Amino acid sequence: MSSSTQTQGLSKYVTLISSDGFEFVVLREAACTSGAIKRMLDPKSGFSEATTGRCTFAEIKYVNRFSLPLANMDPGPITDIGDGIILEKIAEYFCYNFKNRDREDVPDMEIPPELCLELLMAADYLDT
Repeated sequence: MSSSTQTQGLSKYVTLISSDGFEFVVLREAACTSGAIKRMLDPKSGFSEATTGRCTFAEIKYVNRFSLPLANMDPGPITDIGDGIILEKIAEYFCYNFKNRDREDVPDMEIPPELCLELLMAADYLDT
């Protein structure tokens, strides 16, 4: 079976699922910016993600460092952002990257400073 015949049966979209249950539907081609996701979705891989088009990421976590009390300091409000916010930014990046793939002088994507470390670790994990 040729590779073009194999890709004809695949959905145009895939679903990325965070460990806290949030789901993000993105273009398959955009999600395949990630080497890890591309390998997961490869029909030859034998992974269940290749047939279902659903990728769950229990490994991608948000660690709220700002809620940890420091010596003699008020930790401020404790927020429960959740792991979905990290995967949401990743999905946003995939779409942003896909939309601007053939353009020059693309402005930087807005990334909140409190998410930078987790996004860097996720990018490494996803081979992005």
